[in-house]
Amino acid sequence: MNKVPLTVAGANKLRAELEELKTVVRPRIIQAISDARAHGDLKENAEYHAAREQQSFAEGRIAEIESKLSNANIIDVTKADANGKVIFGATVKIEDLDSGKEVTYQIVGEDEANIKEGRISVGSPIARALIGKEVEDVVTVKAPGGNIEYEIIAVDYI
Repeated sequence: MNKVPLTVAGANKLRAELEELKTVVRPRIIQAISDARAHGDLKENAEYHAAREQQSFAEGRIAEIESKLSNANIIDVTKADANGKVIFGATVKIEDLDSGKEVTYQIVGEDEANIKEGRISVGSPIARALIGKEVEDVVTVKAPGGNIEYEIIAVDYI
């Protein structure tokens, strides 16, 4: 399987979720199943079935996170020598040349992307246009509504 890029912060967030699932959620579900079994007949025991469903979900998520972490290529952008170029993990401030609107994005892995938090996937059209460029470069992004030109104002490796 191909290695998937992941920032250090993204990897830490996944590890924290995995730890929570294994040390808090899993034991709580096991206790709920045990308590429900104590009530007797399992065929018509809604608490038992609900707890088993929660267990299935939690175990699936644990497996998913472990798989993501094992296939991750964790990149620490603070240690990268990019010479001012936009790379994976960089935070880029850009200006729309038509509207003058400025936005800041961090280029992250697909699992970390959240546009509301200013994190875009490395596979997104904007990120693909920005990768390898420098401050003052103008990039053209092909959007559904037509091409949009952005100027790179700043590149940070936080």
